[in-house]
Amino acid sequence: MTRRLVSVLCGLSAAVLIGGWSGLLVGVGTAVLASRYLSRLEPAERRREREQGALDLPYAADLLAAALRAGLPTERAVQTVSAMLGGPVGRRLAAVAGSLGLGLTLADAWRPMHDLPTGARLAGAVARSVDSGAALAGAFSRLADELRTARLAAVEAAGQRAGVLLMLPLGLCFLPAFVLAGIVPVIVAVLGDVLR
Repeated sequence: MTRRLVSVLCGLSAAVLIGGWSGLLVGVGTAVLASRYLSRLEPAERRREREQGALDLPYAADLLAAALRAGLPTERAVQTVSAMLGGPVGRRLAAVAGSLGLGLTLADAWRPMHDLPTGARLAGAVARSVDSGAALAGAFSRLADELRTARLAAVEAAGQRAGVLLMLPLGLCFLPAFVLAGIVPVIVAVLGDVLR
């Protein structure tokens, strides 16, 4: 509803600013383009869920590994971790625990984790562990380390990108000032001496 209202207001604004029949055509085009653009934006609730899931997933993998190493069966370990975490990861882990309780295979039971961006990696680690016979706790520990490393790399890249983006306004402010205060007076003085 809000997206449609914003699209209509954008189109109406363009139509009023331009005026006439051409304004009407531009307004309709603006409304259509704004509607398409706004429909592609990720809803805020989904973005928060994705970000929270990305933050919680390494902890969930560590907790699952610790619970499995402590000797808990997989279903009980998943139930315990889901109760401790809550949030998007906890809800999906509760669905996984329910599926395991119903007797689904490990690979099928972990399908609810595919909704989260990095949750598919968790489900993939389970599938690989089932296929290869490797210890599930070790797979969870490795995955937690990989997720933390990827998160750290993303944060560092964002920090470096911010530093570069901060230099742009600085350069746009100081370069003209340098030209006007440093170079132009020298050119004027030289031209004044040459033209005399």
